[in-house]
Amino acid sequence: MGRLSQKVLVLNQSYEPMSVCDVRKAVLLIFGGKAEMVAAYPDEFIRSVSLQFPMPSVVRLVVFIAVPYKKIMLTRRNILRRDGNRCQYCGRVDLPLTIDHIVPKSQGGGDTWENLTTACTKCNNKKANRTPEQAGMHLQRRPIRPSHIMFMQRFMGTVTDSWKPYLFMT
Repeated sequence: MGRLSQKVLVLNQSYEPMSVCDVRKAVLLIFGGKAEMVAAYPDEFIRSVSLQFPMPSVVRLVVFIAVPYKKIMLTRRNILRRDGNRCQYCGRVDLPLTIDHIVPKSQGGGDTWENLTTACTKCNNKKANRTPEQAGMHLQRRPIRPSHIMFMQRFMGTVTDSWKPYLFMT
């Protein structure tokens, strides 16, 4: 990976995590007066013929941007991400996964974050068209609607130490 394509955490003026961009975009924001550097990658620099600048790791926007609530789309891929690609009944990660309605549609269950979970084919067939209680099964973790910060925490890959305070990770 090129140095200018490394990831940079972008914070709103209020220090709320907004997004992630690459170093090239972060440098443009800084030199354009739209952002300030909060943290830099240690011992990493951007060099010109006569100058060198620390490579940004976290930048903060100078002006507050009102961002509407970032809603994570309800998709199969995002459900698998939220549940860690793990069957929420038996905990296995080595089997093909399906999406299970906790309360089946035939019993009034809908397509919502709180009613959809991952299940291996074996557990999904065992549960069939019943609730977990009716099938004598229990969920390892009750499903919730994820926030964009939760997705940033879990799915950014490696998170540098300078990002952790802003993503509420310790």
